[in-house]
Amino acid sequence: MYVLELAGQDDEFATYEARQRASDVTHVAPGLATARGITDAFADLAFTHRASELVGQGDPTVSDARAILDAATIEREGTVAVRAVDVRATTGVDTQRVERELGDVLVERGFAVDLDDPDHEVRALFSGGEDGTCLVSWLAAETTRGFTARKPTDRPFFQPGSMDPMLARALVNIAGARPSATVLDPMCGTGGILVEAGLVGADIVGIDVQREMVEGTRANLDDALDGDYEVLQGTAGALPLAGDSVDAVVFDLPYGRQSKIAGDLHQLVADTLGEVRRVAPRCVIVGDRPWTRTASEMGWTAEAAFTRRVHKSLTRYILVLRR
Repeated sequence: MYVLELAGQDDEFATYEARQRASDVTHVAPGLATARGITDAFADLAFTHRASELVGQGDPTVSDARAILDAATIEREGTVAVRAVDVRATTGVDTQRVERELGDVLVERGFAVDLDDPDHEVRALFSGGEDGTCLVSWLAAETTRGFTARKPTDRPFFQPGSMDPMLARALVNIAGARPSATVLDPMCGTGGILVEAGLVGADIVGIDVQREMVEGTRANLDDALDGDYEVLQGTAGALPLAGDSVDAVVFDLPYGRQSKIAGDLHQLVADTLGEVRRVAPRCVIVGDRPWTRTASEMGWTAEAAFTRRVHKSLTRYILVLRR
């Protein structure tokens, strides 16, 4: 069993994404989930920081943390460090005391403490709320971050309203991006979604109605990726692709107040969802309003829906669809 340390403040969304790279994921407390196993692609997750092999679980107290480690069978040797975390500052536990006491237990077991480059790391995670808990574990894997280094404003081509890379990564993970999968963004804009899909190893196809966006996306993909890609000028409601030619689709709809939209937005969404259903079995759509009814009318089944507030005048609605 593994403990997952979730990122951000939306545990439901983070847990859902984690299920794409781990098995039997269950939310257990604010900022924490457990998983039966993790895949080799765990490092690609956006809204999970770490996975650790669970030693034991108790109440969020120093004494329980020590008792868990005292009772554990440890088949490891070498150097060790202890990291205690009061997740989201929800318990008020004295993390320095935790680290001292668990370090004493490990020294008694024959470990040498190395805080800079240890062979092993014990993580004592404390989370409060109704389901307050302490989870003691051995660090097993960390996700690859670097999202701030890929800020949209630092790309060769930028337009206001570009999606942040962390969210884009989560969306492509939820859609099923991975090596051997083909991911389409039929409204690719500046290409941020395609960048993240390409970074996890997927084959990528982008389409946009505006020539400027097509050229800008190509510049951004050239800057971010080493692999091949395909970016075409075209209409999302009449995709120049064969049926069942891609594995998943992810797209961020134009927001009515921020983008020039030719024709009726509802018709554009309906036409796009109809075409996307023709070419792919799975889709993640993002917009400034929920599109569940339109998706249902076009034959899709809603698997999950999430709401993410960006600022006081913009809330993103995320809809996960399957054919």
